[in-house]
Amino acid sequence: MPEGSDESREIRQIAHYEVEPDALARCRAALDEFVAYVRAHEPGTLRYDVWQERGRPTRFVHISIFRDEAAHRAHSASAEVKKFADVLYPNCFAPVEFVDYDLVVAKDA
Repeated sequence: MPEGSDESREIRQIAHYEVEPDALARCRAALDEFVAYVRAHEPGTLRYDVWQERGRPTRFVHISIFRDEAAHRAHSASAEVKKFADVLYPNCFAPVEFVDYDLVVAKDA
């Protein structure tokens, strides 16, 4: 596959959602377990950050970077994604919103 093709370029994705307050602890526990799995088993997932809104702790953002489309597919098809979604989705006010982005400019740490 040529460099820069849709299959070989990084996938940068953000997911937004809000959980019901009475499900916050359950969703956080599932989230911690899920991200531990991603860290340990998904070398093609280059970054997976979860941010929780300070003033509204039921709101979350996931920021992820996948090496390429194959890594994104492997992540999405994993049993761990299904396990996490089975806890998260029934406790969200609305469907999780996934948006893909292209990097325009950045400051490296």
